[in-house]
Amino acid sequence: MTLSRRHLSDDEEVVYHLRTHLKAIFVPILVLIVALAAASVGMVAVESDIPRLGIVVVALVVAAVWGIWPILNWLASTYTITNQRLITRSGVLTRTGRDIPHEHIHDVAYEQSVLDRLLRCGTLVVSSASEQGTVRLHDVPGVHAVQLRLSELVRESDDEVARPTEADQRP
Repeated sequence: MTLSRRHLSDDEEVVYHLRTHLKAIFVPILVLIVALAAASVGMVAVESDIPRLGIVVVALVVAAVWGIWPILNWLASTYTITNQRLITRSGVLTRTGRDIPHEHIHDVAYEQSVLDRLLRCGTLVVSSASEQGTVRLHDVPGVHAVQLRLSELVRESDDEVARPTEADQRP
């Protein structure tokens, strides 16, 4: 799913629309599988109704808290790079959004652990002129290509700001 057109200005185009890498939900999926398997085994192995109910309740709580909720957060969190700004959105119940115009970005870097290099993802580190300074976007797929493209867009933005307009050239 891409960012809705109504959230973009008329001349704005989406360059990248990303979610964090699938590695971010590997453990929650594993928890879901283990919780459901444990509940199934418990239902078959236990003959009394009250312990069965307890097993089901514990499995549902574990599945919901450590499985379903992180997956919902993953689905609700996106990073979007347009030709004018960097947009982050996250949160299931309470949405949080941040927009950083390219003119306010000073530096774009990336970090990769050994596992990140194997999975071809990493952390994008964006230094901006805002009061929060540095924004870290974790588990960005294809982080190297994203970093290069965002750096190009920032450079293009800087060139446009530095280029005098016709109104600036009139005496």
